[in-house]
Amino acid sequence: MIEDEPQAARRLQSLIKSNIPDVVFLEVIDTVKKSILWFQQHEAPDLIFMDIQLADGISFQIFDKVKINAPIIFTTAYDEYALKAFKVNSIDYILKPVDNAELTAAIAKYRTLQDTNKPLPDQLAESIQLAMSMIAKKYKERFVIKVGEHLKSIETNEILFFFSLEKTSFAQTRDGRKHILDFTLDQLESLLDPKRFFRINRKYIVSIEGIHDMISYANSRLKLVLKTSDDQDIIVARERVQEFKNWLDR
Repeated sequence: MIEDEPQAARRLQSLIKSNIPDVVFLEVIDTVKKSILWFQQHEAPDLIFMDIQLADGISFQIFDKVKINAPIIFTTAYDEYALKAFKVNSIDYILKPVDNAELTAAIAKYRTLQDTNKPLPDQLAESIQLAMSMIAKKYKERFVIKVGEHLKSIETNEILFFFSLEKTSFAQTRDGRKHILDFTLDQLESLLDPKRFFRINRKYIVSIEGIHDMISYANSRLKLVLKTSDDQDIIVARERVQEFKNWLDR
């Protein structure tokens, strides 16, 4: 299994176990680099579950370095339009959060292919390249906001962080201004480039450029000081601290 979110990995393992009671998990790998090394040193497994967005890049990069002769079920937060480019033959995908019915169907598809000894599709690499190009264009580049009776466009790279206050979402720009957005933080999380933005808790999504300082805090948490912000209590949720550190260390 290739998955960089420990909680998601544990949940997926549990769901797989309920579908395949005698399953043996060989490894849970969280980066492109470690995945490449693993495939260079081991024989291909019977089946691979692979997240697309990993801690150090997109999992499709693995295929640039090693040849993988095994069926793959992708798990991802990306939408169906981007992914139908490679939903062919032995390749399948499941949108996050993983639904057990979809997982069951994907495993049934795998078993059918296994029973017929059908080879992996020759167009795998080509399909992956197409999907990568579609996904690369997905992230939001600008937001349209209302200023009085006027509309204004703000470039995403001008935004230091997003935050939620009293059920309203705001974007705070480099000039310190707050702008109301018509998106929830959950929606924003799927629209933003994960290389630049990270959801640290229920209230904040921060950019790398927006972080002024990081301070060790109680119970193994981190406290952030954000540029242009007067909030003195911005805490990285404890369950997200390690993932946050991995994100910083890319």
